[in-house]
Amino acid sequence: MKVAAVKKPGGLQNLVIETRDDPKPKAGEVLVRVRASSLNYHDFAVVLGGIPTPDGRIPMSDGACEVVAVGEGVTKWKVGDKVISLFFPGWQSGQIEAAGFASVPGDGADGFGAELVAAPETAFTRMPAGWSFEEAATLPCAALTAWRGMFVETKTKPGDWVLVQGTGGVSIFALQFAKMAGARVIATSSSNEKMERLKALGADHVINYKETPEWGRKAFELTGGRGVDEVVEIGGPGTMAQSINACRPGGHISLIGVLTGVSGEVPTAALFSRNITVSGITVGSRRHQEDMVDAIEASNMRPIIDSKFPLDQIAAAFAHQASQKHFGKIVLTI
Repeated sequence: MKVAAVKKPGGLQNLVIETRDDPKPKAGEVLVRVRASSLNYHDFAVVLGGIPTPDGRIPMSDGACEVVAVGEGVTKWKVGDKVISLFFPGWQSGQIEAAGFASVPGDGADGFGAELVAAPETAFTRMPAGWSFEEAATLPCAALTAWRGMFVETKTKPGDWVLVQGTGGVSIFALQFAKMAGARVIATSSSNEKMERLKALGADHVINYKETPEWGRKAFELTGGRGVDEVVEIGGPGTMAQSINACRPGGHISLIGVLTGVSGEVPTAALFSRNITVSGITVGSRRHQEDMVDAIEASNMRPIIDSKFPLDQIAAAFAHQASQKHFGKIVLTI
């Protein structure tokens, strides 16, 4: 089979295409033919060598696949079923019990940047009915992260105000889920062109954060002085203070990303004085993903795909991600 592999010490120049032996499913496993994957910031960190992995690690946590063989004892799937991967294959339901990425595809284990993958039958959920493999491949990391932040850690409901940051995968899904729930959305971007696209997707208000450095206060004003109910926070320490400024008393912040750094100063007094809750979010469980797929099927939602690259051009796909010119998800066809 053909695979992408990250050679030490990492970097796009060390992302190579190789041929390896086809895997075979063990008892309790399924063999899937990977049809598509999609790029996430976590994958980018692995490929660049920022997250240490063994030499030759196959990257990519997302996979949309067709079952082509089943091992002994498999009952959940049959040949021909269309499935999507889990970011945390061992987290089936309930509260997460162990931090770390030892089982995460493309990190602690080989991922879906390959034509074939053998994995436990519990490492997949079904795809949304009627979706293409390319569409479904956008869901396991970015969409589920937004879903858990908005509907598990808090309960976004009709009429709520949701603040989303930028135009990456998580933020676009958060906007779409918010509108699906009947919520109102304030979106930030540094690109006036992208702001128009955000409005076309349903954003009720947009803020250029470069032109309006105090965008948190502006968002608060746009709600009529009430404040937003939910912030999908992808920036980290560089944006946290503005997110707090945007929140209503008793609001919720889903802390998801660290695009501005991994540590920094946080105005803790503002957090507790306004009774704001912050939830650290790292994707979600199998049950969360199943619930998300059910909700997607009950709507007419479709993912926003920026561009598609064949597996042979995986380095070019990551270079496009690094350019920050994309709007929505970048997909690999395999």
